[in-house]
Amino acid sequence: MNNSEPKRYLVTAALPYANGPVHIGHLAGCYLPADIYVRYLKAQGKEVLFICGSDEHGVPITIKAKKEGITPQQVVDKYDGIMKNAFKDFGIDFSYYGRTSSKTHHDTAQEFFRTLYDKGVFKEEITKQYYDEEAKQFLADRYITGTCPRCGNPNAYGDQCEKCGTTLSPTDLINPKSALSGATPVLKETKNWFLPMGDIQQSDEFQEYIKRFEGWKSNIKGQCSSWLTEGLQPRAMTRDLDWGVPVPIDGADGKVLYVWFDAPIGYISATKEYLQLAASNWQLANTGDRPEASGQKPAAFEDWWQNDETALIHFIGKDNIVFHAIIFPMMLMTHGKFILPTNVPANEFLNLEGDKISTSRNWAVWLHEYLVDFPNRQDELRYVLTSIAPETKDSEFTWKDYQTRVNSELVSIFGNFVNRVLVLSNKFYEGKIPAITSALTDERLLTCRQTCLDSIAQSLHAMREDLDAVKLRDAQAEFINVARAGNKYLADTEPWKLIKTDAESVKQIMFDALQICAKLAIAAEPFLPHTATKLKAMLAANDLHWSSLFNENILKENRQLGTAEILYKQVEDEEILKQLTRLENIKIANIQQPEASSLNEVKADITYEDFEKLDLRVGKVLEAEKVPKADKLLKLIVDLGFEKRTILSGIAEYYQPEELVGKLVTVVANLAPRKIRGIESQGMLLMAGNDFGKLYSVGPEKDIEVGSVVK
Repeated sequence: MNNSEPKRYLVTAALPYANGPVHIGHLAGCYLPADIYVRYLKAQGKEVLFICGSDEHGVPITIKAKKEGITPQQVVDKYDGIMKNAFKDFGIDFSYYGRTSSKTHHDTAQEFFRTLYDKGVFKEEITKQYYDEEAKQFLADRYITGTCPRCGNPNAYGDQCEKCGTTLSPTDLINPKSALSGATPVLKETKNWFLPMGDIQQSDEFQEYIKRFEGWKSNIKGQCSSWLTEGLQPRAMTRDLDWGVPVPIDGADGKVLYVWFDAPIGYISATKEYLQLAASNWQLANTGDRPEASGQKPAAFEDWWQNDETALIHFIGKDNIVFHAIIFPMMLMTHGKFILPTNVPANEFLNLEGDKISTSRNWAVWLHEYLVDFPNRQDELRYVLTSIAPETKDSEFTWKDYQTRVNSELVSIFGNFVNRVLVLSNKFYEGKIPAITSALTDERLLTCRQTCLDSIAQSLHAMREDLDAVKLRDAQAEFINVARAGNKYLADTEPWKLIKTDAESVKQIMFDALQICAKLAIAAEPFLPHTATKLKAMLAANDLHWSSLFNENILKENRQLGTAEILYKQVEDEEILKQLTRLENIKIANIQQPEASSLNEVKADITYEDFEKLDLRVGKVLEAEKVPKADKLLKLIVDLGFEKRTILSGIAEYYQPEELVGKLVTVVANLAPRKIRGIESQGMLLMAGNDFGKLYSVGPEKDIEVGSVVK
C-alpha cells in the first residue's frame, strides 16, 4: 500500500459464527467500531464497501446441531436470520451480508485452495490425530476437551484454552476426551495439507508486510510479535469432517477446508456477490433513455481486492488477531493476486457485571432482546458501548453504568442542550433562526462566545483526528464535549434572562446555539445515526453534510425550524432492576445446574508406576517478575537445591511477583523443557484451583530443605 490517500476502502467485520445470537460483547468487539468508522468514511464522500456475513462452517455449528437435535444447515439458517435482523434493526449498515454456505462462497474457497495447491504451497503430511472409536470419526480441535497443561483448566479445547488464552494442539491436552461421546480418543494416522507458515515467515514479502505492524494498535503488535518471536509452525488447512467446504483435490474424500482457511475467504466471496447484485441493479436502471441519472457504474472486483489504491481494513476481536494479521495475509500473498491488510484494528473483550460473557452459561446481554426491552433506543446502547470500548484492554458493561451514562450524558448534556435551544427558539422567534441585526458589544458576552467557539473547534478537530486513527472512544468523548461547550455557553450568557434587557445580543447567542445544534447533528452521524436523523429533522436541515462541519455558520437566518422533540428519555430504575433481576436468575440457574467441574470429577485410574514417574521437588522462589507483553505469565527463578531453574507460570492474575519471593513451592522437576514466549521453561509449579477463579500454590506446610522429594 502506498502512502497516498486510498482511492477506496474495503472494510470487513469478523464473520460471526451462525450458532447463536449476537450479544454486546460481539458489538463492542468489532461490529459497532466498524460501523462507526464506515459511517465516518461515507460522511466524507469516500468510496467504501462494508462486508460481513455468517460463518456457517466449523465445529461450533455441528456441536450446536447435535445439542438441538437438528441438522447443521437448520442451525445456520436459523441463526443467520436472527443475526442479520438484529444487525439491521440496531443500525449496523453493511453494504452486504453474505453466507459461507452459499454456492459462490464454496466455489471461491475451493478455487482459492486449488490455486495454492497447484502452486505447490501446501505440504502434504500424514500425522496422527485423535479419533473417536465410538463415534467412528476423526475429531477436530474443538471436539476435544481436556486439561490445559499451562493453567490446569479442565475444560480447555484442543486448539485453545479459553481461561489462560494459550494456543494448544490436541495432543497438548492432559486427559483428552471426545466432545461427541465422552470417550478417550485414540491417535490414528490421517493425511492433511499444511500451510508452511514458518517458511512463509522467512520470505522477503512477509518481512516487508509486517513493517505495517508499526502503525497498528499496541495489542495487535504485541500478540503478533509474540507469535513471530516463537516462530510459526505449519498449520493444517484441511480437516476430517463432513460439514464444510469439500477439499477440491483427488485423494481428499471426507475432508473439508479448515474453517479458518474457509471463513476469511468469505470476505472475498461476499464481495463477489455484492458486485454481481450491484452490477445487475445498475444495468436494469440504465435501460432507459437517461443512463447518467442512475449513478456511476460499480467498481470491478479487481478494483476492490487486487488494486493497491484500495485500503483493506479488518475489524475483529482479539481472539481473531493472529488469523487476520498473519494467517490470512499469508494465504493472500501465496495466492499472489490480492492486496494485504492496511490495518487490523482489533478490540479486546467486554465483560458483563464482573464476569466474562459466556454464551454457554447465557451470561450475556443479547442484542435482539435489548431491542425488544428498549425499543427505538439503539443509540443509547451504541453510545455506552463506544464509551467503554475495550480498545486496548478488557472493559466491563454494567447496567448501572449504562443508566448513569445515558442519564448524565445523553439526556443531561446532549439532549438538554438541544431541547433548550429549540424551546427558546420557538419562544423567542416562532421557531425561526434569528437574523442578526447588530454585532455583540458586551465584552463579557464576547469572551463567552469566543471561548465557546474555540472549545468547539478544538473538540471537532480532535474528534476528526481520533476517527482517522480509529480511536473511537476518544472521538465520541470529543463529540459530547461539543454539547458540553454549548451548555456552558447558554449557562454563562443566560439568554432566558438577557432577553428582557438586551434582545439584540440574544439573537447572536441563539443563532450561535442553533449552529452548534447543526454541528452536533452532523458529527453524531457516525456514533448516533438514529439521533442524527432525528435532530436534522428538528432543524429542518436534512441536507446537512460533513463538509460543512467546520463552517462557522451552517444554518441560514430566518430559516423555519422543524418540530422540537425530546432526543432521549431517562433510563428509570425499574428498567435497570428488570435487567439485573434477569441476570441474577441466570446466575442462580447456573449455580443449580453447574457445568462439569473438575471438583466433582475424578480422573481415570493410574498405576503406582505412573505416579512414580513424576519427580516432585520442594523449591524456593528466589526471583519473580512479569513477562513483558504477557498478562498472565510470571518468570520465576527457583532453587531446587541441586540447581536453579527458570520456570514460567501462568499465575500473574493470582499473585504479584513480590508475594512469591522466598516462598516454598512444589515443582514437577522432570517435566520436559518447553519454550514459551521465547523463554525456556524448565519445570512446572503444582497449584490447586477451582472453577471460581481461585488458585493456590501447593507447597510444604513447614520449612523443609529445598530439593526434598515430595512422595
